[in-house]
Amino acid sequence: MTQRAIKKLFAIKDRELPPALWSALLFFLILCGYYIVRPLREEMGLAGGVKNLPWLYLANLGVMLALAPVFGAVATRWARKTFIPAVYLFFMTNMMMFFMAMRLIPEGEQLLLGRIFYVWVSVYNMWAVSLFWAFMADGFGLNSGKRLFGLIAVGGSLGAVFGSSIASLFIEWVGRPNLILVSSFFLLAAALVIIRLGRLMPETIKNRTVKNSARGHFWTGMTEFFRSPYLMAIGGYLFLFSLSSTFLYFEQAEIVDAAFSSREAKARVFANMDFWVNSLTFLIQIFFTGRLISRLGVGGVLVILPILTIIGFTIMGFAPTLAVLVVFQVARRATNYALSRPARETLFTIVSRDQKYKAKSFIDTFVYRGGDMLGATAFSALSSLGIGLSGIAFIAVPPALLWGSLGLFLGKKQLKQGENQ
Repeated sequence: MTQRAIKKLFAIKDRELPPALWSALLFFLILCGYYIVRPLREEMGLAGGVKNLPWLYLANLGVMLALAPVFGAVATRWARKTFIPAVYLFFMTNMMMFFMAMRLIPEGEQLLLGRIFYVWVSVYNMWAVSLFWAFMADGFGLNSGKRLFGLIAVGGSLGAVFGSSIASLFIEWVGRPNLILVSSFFLLAAALVIIRLGRLMPETIKNRTVKNSARGHFWTGMTEFFRSPYLMAIGGYLFLFSLSSTFLYFEQAEIVDAAFSSREAKARVFANMDFWVNSLTFLIQIFFTGRLISRLGVGGVLVILPILTIIGFTIMGFAPTLAVLVVFQVARRATNYALSRPARETLFTIVSRDQKYKAKSFIDTFVYRGGDMLGATAFSALSSLGIGLSGIAFIAVPPALLWGSLGLFLGKKQLKQGENQ
């Protein structure tokens, strides 16, 4: 009965159900592991002072640029069935190292460790999620992706709800280091599920290797990006999303830091926000994601988040309070995860495999973090000029108008290229 309900709700064919469910489980494990440590990252970032957050964003970009060529070089030499599980096992090993460091270093001397952890979690999540969606785009075509990505995203939402609940309920009971240890076990399970999932993909998919299709490394991805107006438009869309997210993130940091004093209270607030974001995301994905993508098209769905952002920043401009922040942040992030992200990932189903694994990596790392860096720098500069949270919120509105226009353009472009393939 459950299988029949899932197939009817998401319009899934019999042969698609096993790989779709395993993919949903994989996303559950990845996001559960991440959302266990995400509140710790946010709290550790604030521990060094809000004024130092732009430097952490600069460090994020620097680490991305340093590691991207290494990531690309490894991807060209290893078969996909080896490369992808190895990446998650590498992240798990890093998590274990942070666990041991937090156990050995006294809490009062962990400021530098906290900053390193903040940067590492940002980098790890970016690549873990980007690689997952590249794997999905490679395994499911455009038509299947439109129907299946909603179900797969539901698995991630459940994992995020579960992970944020663990963080919220157990942070004071088990302590921060032990939460990091718990997170590492979910990454280990993710690596094992990837191995199983590779055997369920169609023969034409599961026998491919990154090595056979990807020529070059990080610079290949950059070259592919600048050669394609379509990919550049995707990059522009993601850049403006990142820019607006960073503006809101810094407003959040200012408001939360002023509202709460203890580190545990701040971490609990972030965990509770994550819980409501992911609970709302789950409900939207179950009842609306697939239907909206089918009815409005990819372009129509991509424009929803910019519209919500315009409305939210306008209200924040008039009332930059904790209550408004929480409602806006929860609604915006839930809309991104439930609608914008699945629709955005379908944009890669019509590009070559080089572009999936190379140009997509360049977009999800360098372009995305470039938006982060510009947003952090702009926020810091505007604050130094005496512009308050209200003024900065109003300044964030115009870029969102361009962002929405790019969403409509991408939807039309994808539809046209998909028809020509």
